[in-house]
Amino acid sequence: MIVVDVEASGVNPYKHSLVSVGAVHFENPTYQFYGECRIWDGADIMDDAMAVNGFTREQVTDPAKQTDEALVHSFLAWMEPIAEHTICGQNPSFDRDFLAVTAARYHIDWPMAFRTIDTHTVGYMHFLLHGKPPPTANKHSALDLDAILKYVGLPEEPMPHNALTGAKVEAEAFSRLVYSKSLLEDFLKYPLPWS
Repeated sequence: MIVVDVEASGVNPYKHSLVSVGAVHFENPTYQFYGECRIWDGADIMDDAMAVNGFTREQVTDPAKQTDEALVHSFLAWMEPIAEHTICGQNPSFDRDFLAVTAARYHIDWPMAFRTIDTHTVGYMHFLLHGKPPPTANKHSALDLDAILKYVGLPEEPMPHNALTGAKVEAEAFSRLVYSKSLLEDFLKYPLPWS
């Protein structure tokens, strides 16, 4: 399983571009990936997205940075030796779609499956299995990543968001929810609330 997080210039993979990709191999969490790129020519940029990921317009259009095509090739080369290519993360369809649409834009074979594992669903299930009502807001689940991190005893994801930091906290949260144990050394100082 590969825990993946991407940062992008917006929310629509057809209009916006990747700006960074972070990943952690869940079964071997020291095997990690991080890369940044410039946006594709003509991609839109949302100011709100830039506020979240901390990149400037100058950084995401820097011609010295690798292309989004090169970044996808690098990510696929990194993941090739991993036995299981299932993507896990918080709202992983967002990350999968940005990677898959970028691959399709350049006619790159996309080897990943459509199915993903969402930490939101795993967290929601954890609440139910332990007899706790999942938090809601406006009659919808309020289990965003920060709520899940708090639930498993971790601090909120730092701002601005970084793709590798996101992948790490998502992998750690998944391990705590499923196995009730820490995964990464970075988080050993944070005890599990239910241990």
